[in-house]
Amino acid sequence: MISPLAYVDPSAKIGKNVEIRPFAYIEGNVEIGDDCVIMSNACILEGTVMGRGNRVYQNAVIGSIPQDLHYVPGTPGRVVIGNGNAIRENVVIARSLTPETATVIGEENHLMNKVHVCHDVRIGNHTVLGISVSVAPECLIGDCAILSSACVVQHSVRIGKCALLQRGGRVQKDVLPYAIFGGNPASFHGVNKIVLKHVNPELDERRLRHINNAFRLITAGNFSLEDAVIKIHEQIAPDPEIEEITDFISTTRHGIIRHVAKED
Repeated sequence: MISPLAYVDPSAKIGKNVEIRPFAYIEGNVEIGDDCVIMSNACILEGTVMGRGNRVYQNAVIGSIPQDLHYVPGTPGRVVIGNGNAIRENVVIARSLTPETATVIGEENHLMNKVHVCHDVRIGNHTVLGISVSVAPECLIGDCAILSSACVVQHSVRIGKCALLQRGGRVQKDVLPYAIFGGNPASFHGVNKIVLKHVNPELDERRLRHINNAFRLITAGNFSLEDAVIKIHEQIAPDPEIEEITDFISTTRHGIIRHVAKED
């Protein structure tokens, strides 16, 4: 149902069983998939393509103009959103800087109140971004990652799969998969066992031990990242999680956070 009090551009493509509530604003060059709910005062701007079953809450803005001094006014951009996402109140998602790229939100993500996602960010599936999280341009957030409230992720940083960044954490370097980081500057707090076991119930203690040993070589060893990867391959069985960690390290552009949190 589309409220007569909502504005929907005639060129917008609206799927089946979509609910658009009073005072929502939908521009042209927008696609909204089946079974979505667009709540009052939400804005879906040009260049946005949205899949099925998404819920966009009050005052959210999707497809906003990038807040970047390099942006050329009038340049089209894109936002591509998958299925089953919850985009809560006051969230802002910027469209890409150029039409050749896109800001991408995967599937079954939960973006809480006042989350800000800058242009050309790529967010995987089943992530949680807490209240007032800020993600700078061109960052990558891996599947099942959790960013707690008020976290700040700086330009082009990657957050690994199943990583947890604790409340108020600020990161300038890549965050390892399966790890817990917190503080400002962020430091390593251990293996994210709860999320790992939730994502993969078959994960046994042996593989958890391997992950922990890999992190020990990365964070506590007195050698370079390259040497840490070599030692991990020499000393630890090549479980899928170990391969994910070493591949992540091998492709870093900004380095990896290696500092270990001090015990109280």
